[in-house]
Amino acid sequence: MRLLVVFLVALFGLACCQGQDPFFWLMALRSRGYGPGALQADTTGGDCPAVCDCPPSFPVAMYCDDRGLQEVPYVPSRMKYVYLQYNKITRIRDDAFSNATRLIWVMLHRNQLRSDQISKKAFANLNSLERLYLDHNNLTQVPVNLPVSIRDLRLNNNKISKIETSSFKGMDNLTVLYLHANEIQDVGGVLKDLTSLTLLDLSNNHLKKVPQELPKMLHQLYMESNSIDTVPANFLSDFSQLQYVRMSHNALTDRGIPPNTFNVSGLVELDLSFNKLEKIPPVSASLEHLYLQANHIKEFSLSSFCSVVDIMNFSRLRVLRLGGNEISLHDMPSETGLCLRRASTIEI
Repeated sequence: MRLLVVFLVALFGLACCQGQDPFFWLMALRSRGYGPGALQADTTGGDCPAVCDCPPSFPVAMYCDDRGLQEVPYVPSRMKYVYLQYNKITRIRDDAFSNATRLIWVMLHRNQLRSDQISKKAFANLNSLERLYLDHNNLTQVPVNLPVSIRDLRLNNNKISKIETSSFKGMDNLTVLYLHANEIQDVGGVLKDLTSLTLLDLSNNHLKKVPQELPKMLHQLYMESNSIDTVPANFLSDFSQLQYVRMSHNALTDRGIPPNTFNVSGLVELDLSFNKLEKIPPVSASLEHLYLQANHIKEFSLSSFCSVVDIMNFSRLRVLRLGGNEISLHDMPSETGLCLRRASTIEI
């Protein structure tokens, strides 16, 4: 190896002194039979597929993205990160990853995967898998036998209409679940045992009601662009960590929201824009961002923000958006500045 380094330095110096192409040394190596990556390429567990890139500087990663692939290529056993996105892969066989059981990330988004072409054991032996991206495919159901080690699972932008009770069984490590832009009508109680889940995105589906028995450790809950017209009583009272709730572009009405549903401490952002509300629902004084634009609100009710208005009692609200309703700046009570003294943005 030391002789090879000396040889490289000599070639590079010669090229520079003679005013030649600074990459003359690379051509010289190729003429002696040294191909790309031959100097440091790691072939542990098998050679890198010719269609992919396995950089010597990061030998546990295999980059096969945007190569026009129709099947998963051979994956050497040393690999931990495999990038297969932006291809035309339609199926995953049982043995697709059988040689690389230490995989941590598998990126298969933006392919043409179909549920009936994913074998039941395709991912079963990947006991170290933490991230699995299957979004933007043609899936109609959640793949079976997913590893319980997964922390980040992305199934959005598919054609999933139903979630089986066993789909996420045992997945106690799952923290991020993207299910948006599917055709889901109801999830029942299949998510309740995901004890580590902090982010759940169910937006852009066909939900008509808020799912029952959601995981209690959620930090972020997104359900915008559905057909939800009511929310259950005490909807948010069981969530001790919930900070962000987005329910814009639904069919919510005043009648469908029980009193003080959103008046819970801990909530930082609440988005109820593009619904059918005629009143501002009562919210917690600790709320910081409230989006109510494009409803049918006719009255600026200061009591929705401050039950008592004085020097010691005020709202922590920083951003309030009320544009596209049936009120104007003239409808704001004189005490608004005292109640909403922290607000930097009020749009009407």
